[in-house]
Amino acid sequence: MREHTPQQEAESAPGCAVPATAAEVLLEGHRATRDRVARSILDHGPSSAADLASRLGLTAAAVRRHLDGLTAAGLVDAREQRVYGSRGRGRPAKVFALTDAGRDAFYQAYDQLAADALRWISDTVGGGKAGEEAVAAFARARFGRQGERYLDAVRRAEAGERAEALAQALSADGYAATVRRVPSAAAKAPAGAQLCQHHCPVAHIAEQFPQLCEAETEVFSQLLGTHVQRLATIAHGDGVCTTYVPAPGAASSPTLRSAGGSDAVPTAGTSTEDSASAR
Repeated sequence: MREHTPQQEAESAPGCAVPATAAEVLLEGHRATRDRVARSILDHGPSSAADLASRLGLTAAAVRRHLDGLTAAGLVDAREQRVYGSRGRGRPAKVFALTDAGRDAFYQAYDQLAADALRWISDTVGGGKAGEEAVAAFARARFGRQGERYLDAVRRAEAGERAEALAQALSADGYAATVRRVPSAAAKAPAGAQLCQHHCPVAHIAEQFPQLCEAETEVFSQLLGTHVQRLATIAHGDGVCTTYVPAPGAASSPTLRSAGGSDAVPTAGTSTEDSASAR
């Protein structure tokens, strides 16, 4: 761990007043360091104090004091860490995740305008099933255009690295995406992968219009050339949007075509990175 400067330790000294509102936590007093703590959780998903201390070069005690302030302001909350496979002895580790207010403190500014626009699209065609399909058509067009921007990066990647290539492209668009390898239930079978999005800029809108999540999942399937399964979404209250990508060789899916008409990648791949929670 890196050495800590007097300024870093002073920032986290006990007895500092905690701002009364979520906005003040990020804008007043120890804004810079607490913003780094919150941003690290946004980028990496639910994190323990030890994880945050290692990433940010702070002491665990200093991080806990910042977490206390963020928790008091309603920006983060503590939860039990999910464990994959057998759990060791002792108490499960505590991790901290951003709340809806925590995500709002970053960049979810035009939710109401977007919701009103989608509701107008639905109402214009009469609402009901016709309205739902109109919103779904918009969502497919929107994520289809987004997918075209990712097409070259995914197509250039090796078969075993395409999920990681997609994660990198998503991260460039603010989704803070990682990939986690998942062992297969069958002995000696190749591992699949979980594509994890630790931030979703449209999460609040997707709560009202699930067609957005469905269209995004369809585009992932087309880009990776295989059927994928959405396991969890931030819009439904999960800490991370998690999509399961089967190992190479699984049943293929229709590929996404670029504006020029060329086919996308044929088969999904796997990669490694961070952890994710599946509901």
